[in-house]
Amino acid sequence: MRMVKTGLKIVVFFLLFCGILGIAIITKPAKTPLEKSAYYQEWKELIQKVSIQNQSSTDSLLAGWAKVNITPKTPTPLAGYGKRKGKPFVDVLDSVFVRTVVLVKGETRAALVSADLLIIPPTVTDKLKQMLSASDIAYENIYLGATHTHNSVGGWGTGISSLFFSGPYDPQIEVQLAEAILASLRAAESTLEPVVLTYREAIDDASIKNRLTGQDGNIDPEIRSIELTSKNRGKLIFATYGAHSTILNSSTMKISRDWPGVFVDSLEHQADTFGMYMAGAVGSMGPTGNGETDIEAMVVQGNGVYQSFKKASFDTTLATPTLMSLTLPLPLGQPKPRITSQWALRPWVFKKAFGEYPNDIKALRLGNILLVGVPCDFSGELMEEIDRYAKTNGLNLIVTGFNGGYMGYITDDRWYELAAYETVTMNWYGPHKGAYFQEVIKDLVEIMK
Repeated sequence: MRMVKTGLKIVVFFLLFCGILGIAIITKPAKTPLEKSAYYQEWKELIQKVSIQNQSSTDSLLAGWAKVNITPKTPTPLAGYGKRKGKPFVDVLDSVFVRTVVLVKGETRAALVSADLLIIPPTVTDKLKQMLSASDIAYENIYLGATHTHNSVGGWGTGISSLFFSGPYDPQIEVQLAEAILASLRAAESTLEPVVLTYREAIDDASIKNRLTGQDGNIDPEIRSIELTSKNRGKLIFATYGAHSTILNSSTMKISRDWPGVFVDSLEHQADTFGMYMAGAVGSMGPTGNGETDIEAMVVQGNGVYQSFKKASFDTTLATPTLMSLTLPLPLGQPKPRITSQWALRPWVFKKAFGEYPNDIKALRLGNILLVGVPCDFSGELMEEIDRYAKTNGLNLIVTGFNGGYMGYITDDRWYELAAYETVTMNWYGPHKGAYFQEVIKDLVEIMK
């Protein structure tokens, strides 16, 4: 009888413990309407105070570009797929780089920096801020982006989740990556000369698919690109596209730029051309390249995008374009990633697992082009509406992800209840974020036009 009572006490204690633990870590998902949410109101108050004066300088646009090799000399964790659990790479398929273009007009200095990484890690962003000197381009004027290859350097994440997506944390790796970005910035600025600006657009609806909903969803088939032509150094071509850099599969344990590397190499096969790529609105978008192996498929994908790029239409060519840059904090509210449609983790649990970093939104206007950098996988399904809005205001819109922060996936709100990786596992900040980001980008169009 005494043993029965003891057993019951243990069961009751266990159930009580589980209940308390559940209350501590689980909550209800947020359901506040967008317009009534605190983060929306905070953004609206913030953007209303922003004022950017369009400089009237008739100076020519100056540009310089450079790249720095970031291929590890010894095996390091391979970032990209959780299935790898942070295992180190075994070989190098092709080298990975940081590529930078510095832009100067009058007193305004800005830079575009793209790295062959899964993301620009927040840890690296923090380290870069510490390294920048007073004579360097200010962080607020540095536009960051990544090619989003899933076969590049890891070891830069600090949360529990990093053990799966970027491997065991190594502080030296974040230092090395930040140093490479800084070196590329300084090298690019040392090569400045006058350039002429041209904007290009091409359509490639054969190399991209909606990986989230298939035929039920939309795609963003545009290849958007910027061309800078100089007298002595040839030209730089900066391009974006929406297909994920996931042709190489999780079992390929080799360092590689994936298909964007094939695309950039094709650009550079043109005489006196420096190629540069950033992942565009890759959320919900997948590549379609096929081959007997994933490496063959990578080549097919990269070549396909390049062939479409060559058919691009040209916009106005400008020698003295506007140059403006802006970095703003992006209010998001508290993270509450869902476990199911009815239950979510509390913010403190998420921050323990993923770390806590501030998120910014970046905007850079170059002539009639507006680049917006977001801290997420931004869905290509959201592009059509904001692209049209920008064009009605005289701007060609380019949206890129992975701008130095990261807050998960932003998908079309109509799929919020869909039980999928992008909409549940990687949707960390609750409903209405698709509409919110569209609103934020429209506000930036209004400020920067």
